[in-house]
Amino acid sequence: MNASLRRARPAGRGFTLIELVVTLAIVGLIAMVALPLYELSSTRVKEAELRQALRTIRGALDAYKAATDSGLLVKSAGDSGYPPSLDLLTEVLEVANKRDFGLNAGEAARHVIFLRQLPRDPFFPDATTPAAQTWATRAYGSSADNPQPGADVFDVSSLSTRIALDGTPYSSW
Repeated sequence: MNASLRRARPAGRGFTLIELVVTLAIVGLIAMVALPLYELSSTRVKEAELRQALRTIRGALDAYKAATDSGLLVKSAGDSGYPPSLDLLTEVLEVANKRDFGLNAGEAARHVIFLRQLPRDPFFPDATTPAAQTWATRAYGSSADNPQPGADVFDVSSLSTRIALDGTPYSSW
């Protein structure tokens, strides 16, 4: 009677232990290969962002210098012509001499802005830090061998101490 109450076990009802172990081994192997490739591609993306941010800021610094040299912006006698801070590049600045640029004294002031938004250093660890504080600045009077901040911003570099994929420090870019 007990034999008649038992149901016949259907074939292929589940996975065997060996099938599960083999599947987990294959997934683990794929993960071990994929993780370093992901980290490498993530670093490459950050390096591309850093290059673009440096080009953008350096282009704005050069444009600011050209504007002061041409008289578009006021420059004091002892000034280098570079901005005193990175934040100044995102501010709306008024043209210094309106008549030289085709504006009459009664017309509305003409404004200049060099950057809509200051890019952040992609390798800076704290996302809450203001963008201007994520960069190391170099003053016009400091040497390239020993860059030091000063009264103006001549150049920028990364504050990161990490080494790039090409073997150079990010701070030297």
